Amino acid sequence: MIGVKSSYQYHFHSPTLLCNSQLLKAKGPFAIIPGMSLERARKIKLLLFDVDGVLTDGTLWFFPAPAGAQLSTQQHARQHGGEGGFGIVSQNMVEAKGFHAHDGTAISLARLAGIKTGLITKRISETVALRARDLKLEYVYQGIQDKLTVFEEILAKAGLRPEQAAYVGDDVIDLPVMRNCGLAVAVANARAEVKEEAHYVTEHHGGQGALRDALEYILKAQGKWEEVVREYTRERSPAK
Repeated sequence: MIGVKSSYQYHFHSPTLLCNSQLLKAKGPFAIIPGMSLERARKIKLLLFDVDGVLTDGTLWFFPAPAGAQLSTQQHARQHGGEGGFGIVSQNMVEAKGFHAHDGTAISLARLAGIKTGLITKRISETVALRARDLKLEYVYQGIQDKLTVFEEILAKAGLRPEQAAYVGDDVIDLPVMRNCGLAVAVANARAEVKEEAHYVTEHHGGQGALRDALEYILKAQGKWEEVVREYTRERSPAK
């Protein structure tokens, strides 16, 4: 379920109900028309997203590293050791985050639908590297403050146009990409400035299935949802 911004409030509807062309008021630069946003979703072939506050609820935990642990992201984190907010530089501590299984399923569903996926995040974390490998994301960029440049790099690698990419964000660092992609999605817990410039706001908060909301909306707009779900369940329950 996805929210459409109307008179500074967020209402949640299924895509089948978002078919009128009434112009809705918006505080940000986008004049939101539900039908127009559906049309944007129909073009999406790439789904990119932030991590903290989107794939997670934004909470960071720090724990002692297990004995003998090999932390593959430490060299990358050390490059930003003199800067704040990029991640911890330590062989003795690890940064942990919590992820939601519904978002993991969203990546599997996207793959079945032919939609590529990837993350762009400022923080550098072994936990994120592990989750990205687990989900088999096509594009993984950690330690990125200039997200727009990386967004353009990903588009070039994928051979896609900006209007064929969606981005899910929660904070102001995500705005440059959201302003230049085809479908800008804000999670329910996003900062007010981000919601104002989003085409859609998810029903669920980051870390609670928000990415799944975005992916479901895209697939339903493209008319692929039911077939992808059938294929997903068929893979896991093959006929005997």
